[in-house]
Amino acid sequence: MAGGWSRDGAIQEQIDASVDEAVQRARSQLANGESALNCEECGQVIPQERRKAIPGVQLCLACQSALEKQETKAGGINRRGSKDSQLR
Repeated sequence: MAGGWSRDGAIQEQIDASVDEAVQRARSQLANGESALNCEECGQVIPQERRKAIPGVQLCLACQSALEKQETKAGGINRRGSKDSQLR
């Protein structure tokens, strides 16, 4: 059931599109190829277990965590918006 001026199914289509974009973004960020022996950021040795678990890994755990924190702070685009913001 749609509300306002939207047609039936429009809200679900927006949700599906947002999920698809997030999946594509995550897949594009996956490492591939040969893993580095040393971290590209700090030069520390990347443990064999990490290289085995994540093919193509280029960063140690500490640097990867720091990078993910920075990316989380950047945020994303909220295409849906709230009804309150649309009515103002």
